[in-house]
Amino acid sequence: MTRKLLFPYCLWLLIALAGSGVYAQDRIYRCGNEYTNIVTRAQEKTCTLITTGNVTVVPAEKGSSSKVARPAVRQDAPAQRVKDIESRTILEAELKKAQTQLVLIKQEYNGGEPEKLSSESRDNPKYQDRKAELKARLDRTEADITSLRREIGRLPGGVATAQ
Repeated sequence: MTRKLLFPYCLWLLIALAGSGVYAQDRIYRCGNEYTNIVTRAQEKTCTLITTGNVTVVPAEKGSSSKVARPAVRQDAPAQRVKDIESRTILEAELKKAQTQLVLIKQEYNGGEPEKLSSESRDNPKYQDRKAELKARLDRTEADITSLRREIGRLPGGVATAQ
């Protein structure tokens, strides 16, 4: 009978002892963005004692750097050639589309003097806004063409064919 009465008390005692280690924490000092529980170090750096809440600090892995290493993806040569051909086809189609668009924008821009629309004849700011928007589209399209040519040049096989 005595054993049956002692068992619950022992169980509560074990739970209390196990739980007390979780909540017991040394004094933690904050030194800028660094935390420490070493009193002498905290006094040297004039750190402040943290009085509220618990602090959990996860140490960084040794040898970790700010750059994330990506595993090299290797494919067999025929599969890579197929991918390169598909990439080149897509990029050349985009280049051709951008070059066609550039021709149309240049025609509309007319060397910096686009034709005035009927709604712009009396309203000069509207004309200036449209002229600035055309110039921005022209510059953007030229930059797109340069980028596409550069990307095609990076592919195996070299220079862009759509000119």
